[in-house]
Amino acid sequence: MKVLLRRNIPKLGKIGELVEVKPGYARNYLLPQRLAVEPNRANVRAVEREKQRYLEELALRRGELQAKAQLLAGKEITIRARANQEGLLYGSIGPAQIAAALAEQNLFIESEFIELDSAIRKLDKYAITVRFADDIAAEIQLWVVPIHEEGDEAAPPAEPPAEEAPQP
Repeated sequence: MKVLLRRNIPKLGKIGELVEVKPGYARNYLLPQRLAVEPNRANVRAVEREKQRYLEELALRRGELQAKAQLLAGKEITIRARANQEGLLYGSIGPAQIAAALAEQNLFIESEFIELDSAIRKLDKYAITVRFADDIAAEIQLWVVPIHEEGDEAAPPAEPPAEEAPQP
């Protein structure tokens, strides 16, 4: 089934493109969510207007996105995670956790800009791409380190309590 996209959809197409999708995907997701419409003359004109507005808005945001990319480039972040002795994580780290770690450093970005091939499941250093647009991207370094349990590290020596002077 052919549909006309009203929004950019990763791995499917961009706004204004006519794409071929399975009928169930169109009927059950794209059309009800208003992400796509049936391609007829009125809808083509309406989507072209939406595309123009989107491109104008993108042009305004472009400078802001480039500044964010320059600010992010080369940053290093650390995420602490529980792991076994072999360095495999109990769970995984995805874009949401990376965005939260960046937010702790006052670098606020949406998790959809973070590109990961798959979830991170090992302790290691990773080069993560943050793509704001097709030609605006930054690379950050992510360190995934283990959380040290309380019994793992030697406790600092306790200071003896200060002696109080006798009161008259």
